[in-house]
Amino acid sequence: MSRAPMWRAIVALGVIAASLFLALTQTARLGLDLRGGTQIVLETRDSPVVEADAESTQRALEVLRQRVDALGVSEPSLYRSGQQRIFVELPGVQDPREAAEVIGRTAQLTVHPVKGTTDARDTGKAEPAKDGSRVIADPDQKGAYLELGPTALTGEGVKDAEAVLDQRTTSGWMVDLSFRKQAGKDWARITGAAACAPQGAPERRVAIVLDGRILSAPGVDAKVACGVGISGGSTQITGGFGREEARELAALVKGGALPVPVEVVEQRTVGPTLGDEAIAASTQAAIIGVALTGLFILVVYRLLGALATLALALYGLISYAALVALGATLTLPGLAGFVLAIGMAVDANVLVFERAREEYLGARALKSASARLDRPLRTGFDKAWSAVVDSNVTTLLAAGLLFFFATGPVKGFGVTLSIGVLVSMVSALVITRVLADFAIRRRFVRDRPGLTGITSTG
Repeated sequence: MSRAPMWRAIVALGVIAASLFLALTQTARLGLDLRGGTQIVLETRDSPVVEADAESTQRALEVLRQRVDALGVSEPSLYRSGQQRIFVELPGVQDPREAAEVIGRTAQLTVHPVKGTTDARDTGKAEPAKDGSRVIADPDQKGAYLELGPTALTGEGVKDAEAVLDQRTTSGWMVDLSFRKQAGKDWARITGAAACAPQGAPERRVAIVLDGRILSAPGVDAKVACGVGISGGSTQITGGFGREEARELAALVKGGALPVPVEVVEQRTVGPTLGDEAIAASTQAAIIGVALTGLFILVVYRLLGALATLALALYGLISYAALVALGATLTLPGLAGFVLAIGMAVDANVLVFERAREEYLGARALKSASARLDRPLRTGFDKAWSAVVDSNVTTLLAAGLLFFFATGPVKGFGVTLSIGVLVSMVSALVITRVLADFAIRRRFVRDRPGLTGITSTG
């Protein structure tokens, strides 16, 4: 065996071995349409100060991504469609209402000094004053209302938020906040001013407000010195939260405030049973496609067709391994991309075998010594290379456009189609060639050239 075939054989064996290892040790990420879960479609709206355009929608998407990540949803998918729409896909989540409530909240976190109590019954629905002062119901005393001073600190100063068990009562959860450098100084200033008020006075409290509702209004501890405040840049939001309530609140605070309001325009749930049925149907379609394609090429090209069919089966293995290695998400349109690439893989083999057939029949008509099997086959692979590359490059360009400009499942189709096209070239031009070179060097095949399917017209 010459150096070139040996080199190709080593590459082919290496690719097959690596693909088999990845296929056996890792599993593909399944999209919402295959795994089941919840899809929420949000649309951004203009706020009094910010227009809902592509830029503000993209900023809102990043905030939503942080919220979803903090909620611990496995492998979520968020993407923008058009100027104002955001698609949120949450695999495994079967309650769209709860998810939409957490994701779509504006999460405007502010910290206010408490100026006193009042009989006014403004529960936070009214607009606050320009400086942020307002009157809101006291969460610690039913029927009481707190008059809040101007906003002293916003959620933008929060560095991290984490749900932790309340160590003092061990019966509830709280949210532990840590502030950024300047925000930590502001917190010390707020608590230092509150510490100057007498014990038990409402002015000694600091109110933490989220979306117009006081979450917590703790009083400053007696140990805190007047004018000094609480240093360290951290505090806790208490309120007898459950574990899930604390986690959701921490996710909202950590994610920050949405730059523009969002409205849920559509939500749907895909059950896991429907996803299983889609996988089964797609698998069946792929098997039927490979079987019919293999039958056709086997009838027309006989032994070489059988080897091409084997390479086609290896194409499926390598494509799956490539998908897993890249960490791409497999969707229903993505499965269609793989099935489509099966035809492309066979198309390359047809170009090669037809060119080899022409070379063999031409040499035999001239009674040339090149009418052996190896030379026509080598010429077929070498001369068909440019045609195969040209046809696949155009498909890759189309798949690339789908990847960069489309969204959601259509984008997934572009990814898997690209993988399928590249792998089909490896399957047709490397693996099939290694198998064909090995076969035609066997004496049994040389004595029976008609087995190869290239010694006569189709």
